[in-house]
Amino acid sequence: MAAVFWTPVLHEFLSTHRAAIIARAREKVAARPAPRATENELTSGIPLFLDQLTETLRVSNVSSAAMADSATEHGRRLLSLGFTVAQVVHDYGSVCLAVTELADETRAPITAAEFHIFNHCLDDAIAQAVTEYGRRREQAISDEGTERLGNLAHELRNALGAAILSFQTLKTGSVGMGGSTAGLLDRSLRRLAALVDSSVAQVRIEVGTRSPQRASLREIIEEIEVGAAMEASARGLTLTVTPVESGVDVRVDRQLLAAALTNLLQNAFKFTRANGHIALRTSPSEGRVRIEIEDECGGLPPGMADELFRPFEQHGTDRTGLGLGLSISRKSVEAEGGEIYVRELPGVGCVFTIDLPRV
Repeated sequence: MAAVFWTPVLHEFLSTHRAAIIARAREKVAARPAPRATENELTSGIPLFLDQLTETLRVSNVSSAAMADSATEHGRRLLSLGFTVAQVVHDYGSVCLAVTELADETRAPITAAEFHIFNHCLDDAIAQAVTEYGRRREQAISDEGTERLGNLAHELRNALGAAILSFQTLKTGSVGMGGSTAGLLDRSLRRLAALVDSSVAQVRIEVGTRSPQRASLREIIEEIEVGAAMEASARGLTLTVTPVESGVDVRVDRQLLAAALTNLLQNAFKFTRANGHIALRTSPSEGRVRIEIEDECGGLPPGMADELFRPFEQHGTDRTGLGLGLSISRKSVEAEGGEIYVRELPGVGCVFTIDLPRV
């Protein structure tokens, strides 16, 4: 869809004052206490950042999709040249500040609407660069075959780093709470929570520190539903949870069962098609209870069902995570005397089932 915005004055300003903007931005970057500026950053990086912002601004007049593609490519290029995420965020900000100051000093006739578009482009450029960094870092970790603890440390660092930098950017007031940077902060915090929950569950399984107790399945599902509904909404998906009958009790470690269910839901959210639907339902019977999570991932390739529960296995285009979620779910359920399996709905999706003994 073609955008209705055009920024002729701002484009002309950036072209006419390119040298002055670069010089001013270099001064700001050189004076930055941390991260310390590098020679490559000052000589080559600053002009590149300005050119990329100008290009992102140009394609924003074509379509939002083109702007996103352009920002992703810019992030890929910067990071392939060795720029850190901190340098990307701070240098984009320095260039933007230099443009704003110079425009104010020269009293350039740039409208508020044009500056709004410019800030929107800055927001997307930063968010896409950080996202691309995280994706490439995760892929590099996987390719190098790093041990599990190293994987977890890098995952936590990436998610935490993205959250901190996003928050720092939001504090400057140059981008709004409804933009891409705020969305990146939200996703990073949720990712941190998921990593910590999965890691704690795995440690408890391996160390053998289970604390089984009689628990109401209804209460466990209701507790999980709150966070899951928020996650589904943030991803543009629909979640339906069928109420659990009262009196359906199981003897489990509540944290391990909650971790198993959360991992299955995260998997469903990750692979369900855009605007899709996920269903969580419970089917009690005499002596047993089945918990089913149905997604709309499109189905599985032949022979793939057995591979899903292997550790470090990842399928599909979304490679975020450690590839341990389903493996941890299986271990958690089996530790409770239950079993977990998956069946395919050809062309539609999958149904993951947890089968537990009732008290």
